[in-house]
Amino acid sequence: MSPLDVTTLNQKFAIPGQLKFTEDVNGLIIACIANEQAQSTISLQGAHVMTFEPVGEKPVIWLSPAAKLVRGKSIRGGVPICWPWFGAHATDSTFPGHGFARTVPWQIVASEVLSDGSTRITFELPQSSIPVAQWPHACQVRSIVTIGKEMTVELITENTGQMMFEIGEALHTYFAISDVNKIRITGLEGCTYLDKVGDWQRRTQAGAVTIAAEVDRLYVNTDSDCLIVDSGHKRCIRIAKRGSLSTVVWNPWVEKATKMGDFGSDTGYCGMVCVESANAAENCVEVPAGATHSLHVTYSIEKTQ
Repeated sequence: MSPLDVTTLNQKFAIPGQLKFTEDVNGLIIACIANEQAQSTISLQGAHVMTFEPVGEKPVIWLSPAAKLVRGKSIRGGVPICWPWFGAHATDSTFPGHGFARTVPWQIVASEVLSDGSTRITFELPQSSIPVAQWPHACQVRSIVTIGKEMTVELITENTGQMMFEIGEALHTYFAISDVNKIRITGLEGCTYLDKVGDWQRRTQAGAVTIAAEVDRLYVNTDSDCLIVDSGHKRCIRIAKRGSLSTVVWNPWVEKATKMGDFGSDTGYCGMVCVESANAAENCVEVPAGATHSLHVTYSIEKTQ
């Protein structure tokens, strides 16, 4: 089955009243979920969750109003999948930053309604989408997305070859917030981080993370939940992860966001923050032959006063 065949996708995987597939003007295929608990859109390019909005709530996931949906290009916002490396490639600077998985076609292999009424889609990275020159290892990669009152994303890497390989990875999640000046991020207190803005110096987090300038930090050796405490929206977003020992916190601030050109306005950076569940730097994962590694994250809302 072609991963870009809308008719076949709807015949095989659509769920009446919950899931259908559409094609945008640029030819990208979008899975549209609308059940009794939430709405979500997911691009088959990159198995990229673009939006997630529980019923009766403000959006949890931020998608730039100026996001460009173009074949072969990453989408600004949502949940990009960084795989099989995070950041720049270790030995070849011509390879794409954050790997190739977020900009190539994935295919649907299953869809179902769970007992609680949530909708689950299983994506697979086909061999035809893996550039052998960049990744010569035998593997199967799947992303399982579940949309209900909570959203879960599980990224599964299975080594189907005869030799161990090492991966770096992240769910590069953009969160919708009231105002970056009205949030704090808890769960990283006392953690060591590599400060990209500060020439990759190694520092220790003191207290909650607050943002008043460009922030790009890779926290290592932490498997803790994080909470985005948003006083403007009177809620917390909980990021509960398994199989991840790194957390990245990123906001480009005004100058860098303006240069990127796809944040929607000069103040577009104010409505988002990235808290990424990852395995990077010293936390890259060795996957032995025949073994499987899973990165599993649940995103949920907790109300505050």
